[in-house]
Amino acid sequence: MKSTKITLVLLFTMILISGTHAQKNQFINSIAFGSCNKHDLPQPLWKPILADKPDIFVWLGDNVYGDTHNMDLLRAKYEAQDTVAGYLELKSRTKIIGIWDDHDYGINDGGKHYAQKEESMQIMLDFLAEPQDSERRRQQGVYTAYTFGVGDNSVKLFLLDARYMRDTLERENGVYLPNKEGSILGDQQWDWLATELKQSSASVNIIASGIQFIPTEHPYEKWENFPKERQKLFDLISNSKIKNPVLISGDRHIAEISVLKNKQFPTGLYEITSSGMTHTWKEYKQEYNPYRIGNLIASLHYGMVDFDWDNGEMTFTIKGEEGQTYLEQTLPIQ
Repeated sequence: MKSTKITLVLLFTMILISGTHAQKNQFINSIAFGSCNKHDLPQPLWKPILADKPDIFVWLGDNVYGDTHNMDLLRAKYEAQDTVAGYLELKSRTKIIGIWDDHDYGINDGGKHYAQKEESMQIMLDFLAEPQDSERRRQQGVYTAYTFGVGDNSVKLFLLDARYMRDTLERENGVYLPNKEGSILGDQQWDWLATELKQSSASVNIIASGIQFIPTEHPYEKWENFPKERQKLFDLISNSKIKNPVLISGDRHIAEISVLKNKQFPTGLYEITSSGMTHTWKEYKQEYNPYRIGNLIASLHYGMVDFDWDNGEMTFTIKGEEGQTYLEQTLPIQ
């Protein structure tokens, strides 16, 4: 009887972890995040990130700049990143997780037709030390979810893959045209996300994507290029009734905070974009974003979120090379 009970416990644990990563026993105080990191440029931000002592660091894409069909070259670039002293020190202290965007995927603005995507995916998961027997290695894309913390002091992170199954976008005069019927995530990932959102009992739910969710006006890659997909995501978040949803994103070589307020999100759905760990927008100009609150930042930076569980609030910050705060937004944990 004892052996049978042990077997059932192990089976249940395997089912629970399949498609997600359970870290229930780890108390969570803070998470750092960032994107747009050239492996062969100076990387001054690891020092202030280390000083902040985050429990988790989340790569939001363009973690290296592969831009190649040569998988040996792509692997070499990840290996070069793994020799950076500050990053190595962070790896020794902090759990590293992440997703990709286009440049580490292997091709600028790439989608589902990138010929090397299967091999590129395995190389990226090697970089993140994903176990060889992980379900993540056998699915269509690098999406996954993690739960950290215990009970009322818990955070669930949803990492979305906006590359592997993304449909094609056409351009006209350098501007992307809306793909009104295409998909960003693909059927398999949508089904997974719906299930993970429905099952979440976390007090905070953070959803990450390499490209921006809320902004609509700029001419670059964004969820708005697939307007049905964007609305589908917002509907899913709203209908799932998850607690305290927040969006984080990268890609843009800038930092900004956007908020969507409407009937679905009367108190606001916030998005924190952190993009520019080694380089930022060289030809910076103040672009229009009707959802932005605060300034647009075009200096090297990273993102942080600190959880104050006793007082029921979380504070998102965008921070610079000296640990200075460029942007700050405190949200209630309700």
